[in-house]
Amino acid sequence: MPVKFAPSFKEYKKGTKKTAIKHEYIKHKSKDELFEYINKEGAKPKVRRKAIIELERRGIRIVWNTKPKDILD
Repeated sequence: MPVKFAPSFKEYKKGTKKTAIKHEYIKHKSKDELFEYINKEGAKPKVRRKAIIELERRGIRIVWNTKPKDILD
């Protein structure tokens, strides 16, 4: 089973009166979305780690930078 980014949800289509289950797999997310999630303040550690692993799987190298101390205060 592929790695999920968020829980699955049901989507109701008004015209056809049918529901479809939508899955949020991490492999469907763009590189920009994954980087945005990694840098977000309230990111869950487990999902953040999944995003990092997915970027490494795609062959994208992550360079970590630290914030200067005057910005942190």
